[in-house]
Amino acid sequence: IKSNSNLNIIKEVKKLGLGADVVSKGELMQALKAGINPKKIVFSGVGKTYFELKYAVDKKILLINSESKSEVIEIEKIAKSKKKIVDIGIRLNPNTDAKTLNKISTGKKGDKFGVNEKTFIELVNYLKKSKYINLKCLSVHIGSQIFENKPYEKMLKAIDRIISKIKFKFEYIDLGGGMGISYGNDKKIFNYNNYQKSIIKFLRKYNSKIIFEPGRSIVGNAGILISKIIYIKENQSKNFIILDAGMNDLIRPALYGAKHRIIPVNKTKKYSNKTYEFVGPICESTDKFLSIKNFQKLKEKDLIVICDVGAYGSSLSSNYNLRSKPAEILVKGSRIIIAKKRQKLKDFI
Repeated sequence: IKSNSNLNIIKEVKKLGLGADVVSKGELMQALKAGINPKKIVFSGVGKTYFELKYAVDKKILLINSESKSEVIEIEKIAKSKKKIVDIGIRLNPNTDAKTLNKISTGKKGDKFGVNEKTFIELVNYLKKSKYINLKCLSVHIGSQIFENKPYEKMLKAIDRIISKIKFKFEYIDLGGGMGISYGNDKKIFNYNNYQKSIIKFLRKYNSKIIFEPGRSIVGNAGILISKIIYIKENQSKNFIILDAGMNDLIRPALYGAKHRIIPVNKTKKYSNKTYEFVGPICESTDKFLSIKNFQKLKEKDLIVICDVGAYGSSLSSNYNLRSKPAEILVKGSRIIIAKKRQKLKDFI
């Protein structure tokens, strides 16, 4: 859900038979509102509050993936007070380098996610005696924007080693997500066939149900951001194309240094040999999208398209500088649906 929390998008995903991975009460409420079966919902995240855990228990979701000993004890207290048995998973930190950006790595020993092998084994032994918790899942997630199969193979070996050591049968193994998509003109493609072969080999040994958490790989390439050129400012040192969209609408370039393709809405054959930096109106030096040379000649009030914003675009947007959020339009065949109305200043001022 965190990749794109738009209700209409979640409803479309539900039609494909998919469930939801949520990381807050709000995301859980949105998934349920979209009609997703609670038994297809997994609650992840390192900082679930008492009230969020209680809500998840009440909604009888498939699993709560716990990420610390303290959280396990909190769940056990809630289950005991309600005289219920709660199904959970434990997230293992497999100390696996996903060979991706540090800012989107989640499976190395220095990352905040999951528990180390020693704590994992301690929790498994503790939960064997629990009257209120059913340990059903081993969960891992090593990062995002992964294109190589080797990190996944290393992750599977870490899971294999620990299961062999503890001799515990998990009904589910949650392998997380992270399958990369192409941004820009790099044309990178994740090889699903290689990953499939690794998983099939793993499943021959452990006959568990597999859970995946794809987000970006489903919606990332499906979204675009349309922006208008407000001003073109040419200096001796640098030339700027100033857009009405900013880091409040798409923060990935400022946050991760991500590069999204930019294309003009109306194409011509006239090109400029100058280098232009596409920037937003926000009062931050990092409010910039891309520097391009030999781009089509543009003029003020022209429209441009910023590509591949379907994941972590709208869901990471904000009202920074007290700017309103744009409308979100869903195009389905020949139908155009307003998925979210344009925000007005009076909505939050």
